Amino acid sequence: MARSLVIKVTAGADAPERCNQAFTVATAALASGVSVSLWLTGEASWFALPERAKEFNLPHAAPLADLLDAVLAGGRVTLCTQCAARRNITVDDLIEGIRIAGAPAFVEEVVGQDVQALVY
Repeated sequence: MARSLVIKVTAGADAPERCNQAFTVATAALASGVSVSLWLTGEASWFALPERAKEFNLPHAAPLADLLDAVLAGGRVTLCTQCAARRNITVDDLIEGIRIAGAPAFVEEVVGQDVQALVY
C-alpha cells in the first residue's frame, strides 16, 4: 500500500510563499500517484470560497486556482470547522467538492497507517 499525504496549510496571502508551497507539494504528490488530503486552516480558509484563489498572486508560481482545481480533481480538500466559523463561512459558501470537518477528522487522517502529515 502506498503512503498517503495529509497537508495542512495555515497560511494565505499573509505568507504567500508558504501558502503556495503547500499547494505545489499537494499537486506534485498527486502527479506522483500519492493520495492527498489538503486541509485549509487559518488564512488559507478563504481559498475554500469561489474566486478567492484567483485573487492570489505570487510571481514565478503556478496560479493557486489551478493548483486548487488539481487537488479537487484528484484528492480531497477540507476546510477546518473552527476556521470556517471564525470567518462566518458556511457549507453553502464553499467551492463544490470542499467539505468542512474538524479536529477529530484531521486526527483520524494523520494517525492512519502509512500516512505522512505536513503543516505549512
